[in-house]
Amino acid sequence: MSEIHLINHPLVQHKLSIMRDKETRSKDFRELLKEISIFIGYEITKDLPLEDKEIETPICKMTAKKVSGRKCAIVPILRAGMGMVEGLQTLLPVAKVGHIGLYRNEETHKPVVYYCKLPEGISERLVILTDPMLATGGSSCDALAMLKERGCRNIRLMCLVAAPEGLEKVRREHPDVDIYVAAIDQRLNENAYIVPGLGDAGDRIFGTK
Repeated sequence: MSEIHLINHPLVQHKLSIMRDKETRSKDFRELLKEISIFIGYEITKDLPLEDKEIETPICKMTAKKVSGRKCAIVPILRAGMGMVEGLQTLLPVAKVGHIGLYRNEETHKPVVYYCKLPEGISERLVILTDPMLATGGSSCDALAMLKERGCRNIRLMCLVAAPEGLEKVRREHPDVDIYVAAIDQRLNENAYIVPGLGDAGDRIFGTK
């Protein structure tokens, strides 16, 4: 069964509280999401393998450590997932970026696929799938299935806020995918929004309604 990694660092929780406030502007919301994404990214990448490399400091030669050629890919679920990409690219500047386009049918609350563009050799990479709001889990599960259909076997799901219902669905359908999240909220409401949540992350990132 997949593990749930709750990133409860004090600075993450502080920044998330500001993001939840309905008075927080889009500019500040985006910056805070980038900063939190860096914190979560540290946890996601903490087990990347290292190898030795001979270098020379201003003082002497030494054997140093470098990441052992592990190729990574960042795949946001459009459009809110884009808000987490910049933070991850700060940590992984050479990572390839793909995109999966899904939107929620407001009547059925089920995801509808409209776009998929992934990097070459995606199956050989560590894939970080970004989806800030894990509500019903439908979009994330569909995106994970699409990645697996293309041969991906090393996938980690990165979220900001999750509902118990969404976590349960992902763990049931994709027990091999670990989930990294900054907060686990109470529940979903009748419109399948997370409570207390922070509203529609896409609207708040891009200033739309």
